Amino acid sequence: MQRRQSSKNSKQPLQVRHSNQTDLSAWRKGGRTDPEKSLQNRQSRNSQVNESKQDSLEQAVSYFEKVQDRVSLKKNEVLQKHLATVESIALQKGLPPEAFDVLLNVALSGKLADAVNTRLLKSLIPASVIPETSVVSSVSWLCVSKCSGSIQLLFVRWLITVFDFIDHKEQLHALYGFFFSFLQDEKMCPYVCHLLYLLTRKESVKPFRIRRLLDLQAKMGMQPHLQALLSLYKLFCPELVSITLPGKMKTYFKNSEGPWKAAINTIRRRNQENSPVSQPLFLGTAQHQSRKRKWNTQLVIPASSANTNSLAGDKEKNHVDLYSTSESFPVEQLQTFSQLLQNIHHLEFPSQMGSVLTNPLLLHYMNCIKDESIYLRLYYWMGQTLQEECSWCVVDSNQYEEEFKDFLETIYKTECFLQEGFSSCEEFLYKSLPLWDGFCCRSQILRLVTWIPLSSFSEMKSHLYDPLAQLFFTSSLYFKCSVLESLKELLQNWLNWHVIQLDSESDSQGYSLNTTLSGLVNVVAELIHFVGWISTVALRLESNATFLLYFILDFYETVCDIYLRYNLPLLIMPPAGVFYPALLSMDSVSLNQLCYIMYRYRTNLVAAKENELIKKKILQFQFSSQTYQEYNQYIIAMVGCLWTSSAFQKDIHPQGVRLDDEVLKKTRVQEFKTSFNIVYHPAMMGYALLFLQQAWPDDNTFNFSLIKGRKWNWYLQYLYAQGLKGLKLFIESSINRVSRASQSKEGNVQV
Repeated sequence: MQRRQSSKNSKQPLQVRHSNQTDLSAWRKGGRTDPEKSLQNRQSRNSQVNESKQDSLEQAVSYFEKVQDRVSLKKNEVLQKHLATVESIALQKGLPPEAFDVLLNVALSGKLADAVNTRLLKSLIPASVIPETSVVSSVSWLCVSKCSGSIQLLFVRWLITVFDFIDHKEQLHALYGFFFSFLQDEKMCPYVCHLLYLLTRKESVKPFRIRRLLDLQAKMGMQPHLQALLSLYKLFCPELVSITLPGKMKTYFKNSEGPWKAAINTIRRRNQENSPVSQPLFLGTAQHQSRKRKWNTQLVIPASSANTNSLAGDKEKNHVDLYSTSESFPVEQLQTFSQLLQNIHHLEFPSQMGSVLTNPLLLHYMNCIKDESIYLRLYYWMGQTLQEECSWCVVDSNQYEEEFKDFLETIYKTECFLQEGFSSCEEFLYKSLPLWDGFCCRSQILRLVTWIPLSSFSEMKSHLYDPLAQLFFTSSLYFKCSVLESLKELLQNWLNWHVIQLDSESDSQGYSLNTTLSGLVNVVAELIHFVGWISTVALRLESNATFLLYFILDFYETVCDIYLRYNLPLLIMPPAGVFYPALLSMDSVSLNQLCYIMYRYRTNLVAAKENELIKKKILQFQFSSQTYQEYNQYIIAMVGCLWTSSAFQKDIHPQGVRLDDEVLKKTRVQEFKTSFNIVYHPAMMGYALLFLQQAWPDDNTFNFSLIKGRKWNWYLQYLYAQGLKGLKLFIESSINRVSRASQSKEGNVQV
């Protein structure tokens, strides 16, 4: 009674939408409208309308509270009037907390016909919160079987939909056994399992409940809703659930949101349009600015399970209670890192797991304590939400796209914080990428791709690589670059995960994702080959665009250092379709990148060769002779172009630039041999021109043949001073050695 009175006093009517039209009465009089007076008039009218509607709602609630006998809807105009009032106000701005007690009781008491009860239950749309006492009181009507089975089922569906709007849940948890008894009803079983899934705590798991679920599964078969509850039970008490359950997450429960979700979204949008500064909270009493769709409201920790006012009053009297180790510690009271450390083993997580995503303290907890039950609940919630809210899988997608972007961004930030991807997010990507247009939520989707966990190549090829390739080849240059950037970050995340696994091998954890070292090598190799293939095709499609080439070479800057930097026995050379466009590029940045990449390839290959010689035994993983051979072919081509001016004669790669002299003479290029050395190369000619201007300021002939002998060395120093570090490292490490290698027939790196 006290709570109802306080909520009534604090109640504020919702603003209706302000009209954007001009004041027609002033226009008819021929005068101009005063904006301030017009605004005051509208506010006055809105206030009167709100007061009138509030009075009508109070009259309707009062009427339903006094209903004693069964009343027919058709023969009673008063009932029709008040029922219509409740429905219209509920759909327009939602019902206040104090209305739920009366309307729930009358809907479940059986005093009215099922048609009326159904309309009442469908009108129970919250404007802010739903008092827990109202829900508990209404549940008591289920004990006396006053309402029909269809009304009971509709009530449970409503309870699941508005679960996150209930202010406290301690008394609801106490009714766990009562809800469990409804599992015997086949129609209600799927929805009751869903409700129990939301209510389940570790203390809820009992042997007799597990036996009951197993009996139901034996009777009904492998139903997804039963599997969901058993999976949660097994995580809380693995010693009690001995059966094997499917490991992959899927859609466990039917959609129970009925008409309420759409109405809640409509009210939320209307409130945002009418009152962008101050609007009633849609969940709990926490002071947060975001009140968007249902998934977004779940990103806020709900009101405390204890009374907020009494908690504030008791805080000073008994400050030690917040750090008590004998009882569970609600996360709503978790404010500081020291509180987290002192209560880390008895935290009570919120019912809506979405609030974990925006709470750094809870994310720290997930990093430290690998509680599988928390991950299971979070994966279930996230999988359900992603499936229901996907912008290109729903009809009314445009109005929700921005909110969906924010949600995906939140998930991405959480994955970055935890340094691991969510399996439910992976499944969402695999299901939605074939339907994706490559435009909607582009940056968010590609960011999520970077945190896809390791899995088999066959699965990734059909669900990730094939859909991405189709979009990649048919989209713009900028989309291609974005995909390449995402795949580079995906590779780096996998490699970082491998380094962490190596560090944790002493804890006998090894590869926790059922991925052996050989499996990791194979998956990483397939990703590199995939990027090499799409890069080769993309360069042809985009006419060797410099912008695209930068992102491709950026990817190979990671690939070339896998052995030394990430301690993974793998090195894969770029395909010829990437190497030669970079070597013959007209951009000095691309050429400098390629020189640095080849320098790092050499460093890694030499280190691998030295390790083989030092250990003097056959290692499990060795680089094939083909890798060394391909490296040497590329080096001969690079030195022939940039240094010895013999690329057209000595390039031995099958896809190289070797040409017969007769063909070269037909080009009518006089000095074709020197066309791609560091002086005449299209990417370097600008530097050569500036060098000539500084070395011979009075000579306007720009005679490039002057750069030879000692001037050649001066020119090299000039290039190094311009920041061409990659070129410097390549020349200093490879030129002499490769010149000897080009004269020998050995296929290995010369050390």
